[in-house]
Amino acid sequence: MKSAKLPLVALIAFAAALAGLFIGRHFILPAPPVESELHEFLHEELHLDEAQEAKVEALEAQFAIQKRALELELRSDNARLAQAIQAEHGYGPQVAAAIDASHAVMGRLQKATLEHVFAMRGVLRPDQTARFDAAVVKALTSEPK
Repeated sequence: MKSAKLPLVALIAFAAALAGLFIGRHFILPAPPVESELHEFLHEELHLDEAQEAKVEALEAQFAIQKRALELELRSDNARLAQAIQAEHGYGPQVAAAIDASHAVMGRLQKATLEHVFAMRGVLRPDQTARFDAAVVKALTSEPK
């Protein structure tokens, strides 16, 4: 009788792992980055001079490192969430803690992104900032593509 339960337990564990993956990819991972749209706008529409381009490129390189570290941390949190789902088979304290941890990282990523956006804005001339601000508002309020 015990050997008959083993495939059922394995199937439930596999389903829980898939559920964790689905939840992580569709509900926990952030939407495609707004800053990509802004970077395209910045480089193609605002006609930056050479000094501005150099400053923006340095900001982008710095942010890329920070963003990658936070994304890796979020992936680790998603793996912990999958393990918690597999262990608890429901919404228990481990699952809740794993979700809270991933939300904290998502918040840090959002803050870092906005700090980066404002840093790029600081490179712009006054005649460019109004257009940039409008692009930021549009990127944040438009429907996802």
